[in-house]
Amino acid sequence: VKSETIDDGGTGKYKAVMASDATLATHTVFKPADLAPFGKKEKLPVLVWGNGGCANSPHEHLNFLNEIASHGFIVVAIGPMRGIEGNFGRSSESKQLLEAIDWITAQNKDKKSQYYGKIDIDQIAAAGMSCGGLQALDVSADPRLKTIMVCNSGLFNSGNRSTAMPGMPMPAKERLQDIKVPIMYMLGGPTDIAYQNGTDDYSRITKVPALLCNLPVGHGGTYSQPKGGEYGIVASNWLKWQLKGD
Repeated sequence: VKSETIDDGGTGKYKAVMASDATLATHTVFKPADLAPFGKKEKLPVLVWGNGGCANSPHEHLNFLNEIASHGFIVVAIGPMRGIEGNFGRSSESKQLLEAIDWITAQNKDKKSQYYGKIDIDQIAAAGMSCGGLQALDVSADPRLKTIMVCNSGLFNSGNRSTAMPGMPMPAKERLQDIKVPIMYMLGGPTDIAYQNGTDDYSRITKVPALLCNLPVGHGGTYSQPKGGEYGIVASNWLKWQLKGD
């Protein structure tokens, strides 16, 4: 296990670290540095994360994901941790979000794991940026999920599919009707290339609580700003509400 402190550990009450784990070398973990407070009374809800550009590395989102972890979450992001050997070149796939859930669920049951009995496996969110948001929507029917965050993203319709990047998952708009959990869209305003797709998705979701928020920063969001910028605040608070009842 290698670990690295990002962005002074975040603003939450549990200073976070970025870590690798040999039992899931294909992903990067963001977690409170000290796991001692977690166990019977308080457990760590889970966020699984897909990256922009279908990238097999969360390097563009480190500050943002670390900030979320500092509020008492474990984040399992697609892609090996920087500084260790890994296949960064290939495109990521939606199924890697489910692999992250499978892994942390098994860790929670493994008496030899540092995470044994510390994970709230009943409180799991899937999220991602751009292509990663499509990946989160692609796995949105998984019954283990309690909420979904779609960041700078939205489903393509038949008219604009040709503008999508190769390798992006392409769920049909009709799949939005199958979502059974609260969903939040966080977009970058009218200059965000995903703005129309995301706002169109939001207008079609009628059966579950849905939130649409916009900050006029364009497609790149505020992920790389210290503590993830405004996006870090919104995402952390949404997850505290949905997964911690706060």
